[in-house]
Amino acid sequence: MISRQFSPLLSLHFRNNPTGYIFIINQSGHFFHRRARKEMALKEKCYDLNCLTLLGVIFVFFADTVRGQVRYSVAEEMAKGSVIGNVAADLGIDIKRLKSGRAPRVVTGDNTRYVDLVTDKGTLVVNERIDRELLCSDMSPCSFSFEIILENPIQLIEVMIEITDVNDHAPTFPKDEVNIEISETATQGARFRLDNAYDPDVGVNTIQSYNLRPTDNFVLKQETRPDGNKYIEMILQSPVDREKQEELSLILTATDGGHPQRSGVMKINIKVLDANDNAPVFSQNIYRVSVPENSSKGTIVAKVSATDADKGANGEVRYTFRHTGDTNSGVFEINEMSGEISVNGTIDFEKSKKIELSIEARDPGGLTDSCSVIIDVIDVNDNIPVITLTSFTNPIPEDASPGTTVAVINVKDLDSGQNGQVNCFVTTKSPFVIKSSIRNYFTLQIDEQLNRETQSDYNITITATDEGSPSLSSNKTLHIRVSDVNDNPPIFEKQSYTAFVLENNSPGTSIFVVRATDADCCQNARVSYVLEDSDVNGVPASSFVSLNSETGIIYAVRSFDYEQLRGFQISVRAHDGGSPPLSGNATVHIVILDQNDNAPQVLYPVQTGGSLVAEMVPRSADVGYLVTKVVAVDVDSGQNAWLSYKLLKTTERGLFDVGLQNGEIRTVRQVSDKDPVKQKLTVVVEDNGHPSRSATVNVNVVVADSFPEVLSEFSDFTHSTDYSDNLTFYLVLALASVSFLFISSLVVIISIKIHRWRQSRIYYQANLPVIPYYPPQYADAGCTGTLQHVYNYEVCMTTDSRKSDCKIFRPCTENTLKLDSVLKERNILDETDLPGQVRKSGWSNFHSLYDFNFCQYNLICISNAGYEHYRSTIEKVQLKEVGFQLATSKVRGSTFNCHVPSIFTLMTPASNHRGRVQREDSPALPV
Repeated sequence: MISRQFSPLLSLHFRNNPTGYIFIINQSGHFFHRRARKEMALKEKCYDLNCLTLLGVIFVFFADTVRGQVRYSVAEEMAKGSVIGNVAADLGIDIKRLKSGRAPRVVTGDNTRYVDLVTDKGTLVVNERIDRELLCSDMSPCSFSFEIILENPIQLIEVMIEITDVNDHAPTFPKDEVNIEISETATQGARFRLDNAYDPDVGVNTIQSYNLRPTDNFVLKQETRPDGNKYIEMILQSPVDREKQEELSLILTATDGGHPQRSGVMKINIKVLDANDNAPVFSQNIYRVSVPENSSKGTIVAKVSATDADKGANGEVRYTFRHTGDTNSGVFEINEMSGEISVNGTIDFEKSKKIELSIEARDPGGLTDSCSVIIDVIDVNDNIPVITLTSFTNPIPEDASPGTTVAVINVKDLDSGQNGQVNCFVTTKSPFVIKSSIRNYFTLQIDEQLNRETQSDYNITITATDEGSPSLSSNKTLHIRVSDVNDNPPIFEKQSYTAFVLENNSPGTSIFVVRATDADCCQNARVSYVLEDSDVNGVPASSFVSLNSETGIIYAVRSFDYEQLRGFQISVRAHDGGSPPLSGNATVHIVILDQNDNAPQVLYPVQTGGSLVAEMVPRSADVGYLVTKVVAVDVDSGQNAWLSYKLLKTTERGLFDVGLQNGEIRTVRQVSDKDPVKQKLTVVVEDNGHPSRSATVNVNVVVADSFPEVLSEFSDFTHSTDYSDNLTFYLVLALASVSFLFISSLVVIISIKIHRWRQSRIYYQANLPVIPYYPPQYADAGCTGTLQHVYNYEVCMTTDSRKSDCKIFRPCTENTLKLDSVLKERNILDETDLPGQVRKSGWSNFHSLYDFNFCQYNLICISNAGYEHYRSTIEKVQLKEVGFQLATSKVRGSTFNCHVPSIFTLMTPASNHRGRVQREDSPALPV
């Protein structure tokens, strides 16, 4: 905690300031300065902890106060190019920032740019002649300000330049020569007000003293009014005598305090008048009035009054303005008779807040008196705010985040006080907001997220109002454009399209057009189309169709065949030209439409060159007798495959007819003896396409009751000798092959029978019962034919199918138990090296591994004696392991070795297999 009390003034010295001034900042933010040597800055003893803490507080306070503000002092009339100060060094700005990018801008309030910024050094130099008297007149101190705007990021620096006075003007009097009339009766001590000299310089450079020569009759005295202004009077020291000296000549000299010293002179001519011994006297020395700045011409401001004790002509008083160098004296006029002061020009509060007039009352005798009229100008809200755009970024990207600064706005109002306080806001509804920065500066910022697709530009109306009554305002419109960002992917009209194309199309035919739209603009909205990689029946889709990347037109690469390919699907991707690009997908189903490009094909009767095929019709056939049926198909589909049959020509008209839809050839009337034996019918088969396609078939019909009856007629049918010879050869070859297969099968069957008979004899000799009955539903596992096999075939066809395949399901017998020979006995031996062998209590466990291909699960073994000795469960189609238990005490036989003739029953599919289980190490059993 700091226990010391701090002065309300904080003093800091800029080390790099070439002017050598110490800037003083009071707590209200006002700047003062005083001349000091650099080495005297902060040289007080400040070594203890409290003093160091004070120094830290001072620097923190100063950093917060002048971080964007700096003040310099410069003498007027400095040469162009003179260095004022180094802004970069004083504010810690990097010179590289001043050099790179857009150059900093110096923004002034008027058209005269007195100061310029040298970006290479960061120094401020004089750019135009600076005349303190022209800028500030007699106001002190005199200063002007401007702003330096740095960009990227935007930074405002307010620079205040204080102009120090140089003694470049000499005092001047309103007149070089003045005539004064003095009555000889004027008493000692009479006062005569003289015109003050005017020096536009200020401070020590302005008027410091007056000197009157000679001083025989008069002395000069300088007086101070209550308001602080000074005036000079000439006091009569010794009476004058007109009779001795009618005229006097005096010299009044005004001298300033500058270096070099300057002076001005005025000649005073005094004429001594005769006897008027009373001077006019004002009712008060100082009059004080107030007047609004917007007062119109002729408005009476004040009225002064002076009285003269004399009578007659010597008592008449006239009022006039005394010239005091005040530039505002021409704004008013005075009635010399009444003393009324009225407005004659324009009163401007912004130029003069207070006007002082000097009034003189004079009688005809030349006696005078003077008074002062102080006019306080009342500010009126007569200036509208002026909006100036100091920085503006246009266009702005649509992805700019809220809070981004778009423009920096400066608003100035020449009024003062409440009338000069301004507010700025956006009047139109928009996603922008204005926020206050420093005094009279505002920033236009983004308030909501922009979307160019919703609105691409904005007309923003900015309104600035003051706080006067009534309030004045001004408007400025900004046109802000929103630049596009690639934030929208291309979108297809549909996610799935269906396109139709006729088969037998020409390669390069246009099939379909896909369209995708992108809500962005320019390059971001430029859509290109790409065919995605996909396969159609194992072939790349690009070998079927191609896609125009610009227009989205899908072309056929090849000619399609409906009978081979009825349709396929492709995927199209649309991507825009943004960075990074965005994309969208759509699916196109291409359906191939059938054309009638295939003629009907006749399946029956088969047409072979020179074949001797004929249908026989008995003469006793009734009307409607079915002779044959023409069977034809058309590989086309739909109505292109609807077939109709017509009888094109016949040997005997009116005897036969063909069904229009079914192709059945039937008799139309009863066959007569007169009808020829040989009949040749030509049937045409037509489809329902456009244009229609057809096929013809010849049907030979023989009218006879028996085959021998028509043998003689067969020779008349035309046929080919070569074809007959070939047919005979193939028939003989086929007969020989069938005979060989039959004899081979017969030999195999006989061998199997003999083998089984021998095996059964062995079983009978062992006195073991044999199950003589086999269930009829059991199938032989070896497919040898010893048991009945039942094969089921399923044929799947439709009534309107022209191209159906007959599907035959394979029987399950190929997965049944396969043995090397069904009739051969199987010895299952208990080998000593088998794993898992266990012996106890006369029981023995046998394990053996066989590969069986089964359709289902269970295998049961039943001995001829009716005992079930072992069972196996099959997992996953194959039998992996067979386990069984055999009690030797239950087996009786006369042989030395114990063996068990058994029947193996496969439950599913049902089949029986005979075999025996033999123990080589079993003990001999008694007979």
